[in-house]
Formats: sequence, C-alpha cells, structure tokens
Amino acid sequence: MLSAGPISLHYGKHLALDGVSVTVAEGETVVVLGANGAGKSSLLKAMAGLVRPAPGATIALDGINLLGRPAHKYLASGIALVLEGRGIFGDLTVAENLELGAYTSHARPHEARQRALVLDLFPRLGERQSQVARTMSGGEQQMLAIGRALMSCPRLLMLDEPSLGLAPIVTSELFAALGRIGQTGIALLVVEQNVKASLAIAHRGYLMEAGRITGSGTADALRGDAAVQQAFLGAAAPKVENGVSP
Repeated sequence: MLSAGPISLHYGKHLALDGVSVTVAEGETVVVLGANGAGKSSLLKAMAGLVRPAPGATIALDGINLLGRPAHKYLASGIALVLEGRGIFGDLTVAENLELGAYTSHARPHEARQRALVLDLFPRLGERQSQVARTMSGGEQQMLAIGRALMSCPRLLMLDEPSLGLAPIVTSELFAALGRIGQTGIALLVVEQNVKASLAIAHRGYLMEAGRITGSGTADALRGDAAVQQAFLGAAAPKVENGVSP
C-alpha cells in the first residue's frame, strides 16, 4: 500500500534522516522503535507531507507518488497523522473537533459512519460532546486527537508517541483501542516509547538510530531479540565473570 524512501532530511546543517525506507501493507500495523533524537518524528512528518525530504525520495500510496503535494492532499489520499502533543483545537468542543476531522470531500459522505466508529472506540467522547476540548484530561484529549484523525477515513493512521504522559491504565485503554482500529483494516504506523504495548499490537517493526534504519523484523522476532530487550524492554545485560559470559 505505502512505500517511502530513500528519505533524507536536513534541518539546516543537521541530518535528521539518512536514506530511510519503510513500507506498510494494507491493514498492517508497524511500529518504529528508537531512542529520542533517532529521527522517528521526522520520518512521520515527512510521510505526512509536513516536511520536504531531499531530492530522490518517494512517498507512494498504491504506486502514486505524493511527494511535492501539499499536506492536505496527503490527508485526502488517506494518510492521517496524530502528532506528539495531540494538536486538538482546544477552544472547540469535542463534537466540533470531530466534525472538522471530516472536512475533506472524500470523508464527508462517511461522517456518520466514522463518528459511530469513534464513539464506539472511545465512549467517553460520546459523553463529552459539548465539552470544550482543553478542559479534558490528557488521556481524553489523546482519544479526541485519534478520533478526529479517524473522521478523515484514513487508510493509514500514523501516531507519534500516543501514550506519552498518560497514566498506565489510560495507556492500556488506548492500546486496546489501537488494536481494534487495526482489526477494522486501517493500517497503523506507530512511533512509541512503550515498546511492550506497541509490539503487542504490531505485525512488524523497524529500529532507528541516528536517522537510519538499523534493523527490522516481525513483532515476535523483535520481542525475542536480546539487543532489543536490553535497549527497550528493560532486560538485564548478561552477567560476566572473569571476562566470560555464562
């Protein structure tokens, strides 16, 4: 469905992405793992049309290159991004935020269907339709950000650190909802610090370091990889006695 790369991106003299290539198949959930500053957020922004990669890149949906089009054309093509920090319209109500999510011409005919999906996934949004968004809790605001993105009828939903700053119980609810979204056939590309939770709903994953893809594999393979466990899952390094690992 989606293929992107090789993507290189500079911020002034700083090289944020260096020849990064990723693919996401129809209905697939893919996670991107890496330390802070690895380039994960820059990758999502490039794939959503928010920043322009260096010449030579392609960002293609069903073989059609979107590169060079304005960001709203990416959205109209079926690529939605939930940015870190949520980016909701704080002074508008929940209902108004959701309505704005369906503003594109391809989404308007399906507004009622998508709203029903969002409220089924996040019942609390249904209870707070008239509430001003900025007065909601962080978890509720994240639900609203995801719900607004779903209103655009995406084929690919990209999320940048969706659980950042959320309580564990809210994070569990959020990832349960993301798992259900994946079951509807919507593809997901997730950047997330909660590696256990993201691998639990993913089919595949990429490892990023210093703006490059340094590894990839199935979610099961990444969970079982010793280097991934030590770097991301909190596994202890092997004990060394007299210079020899047991």
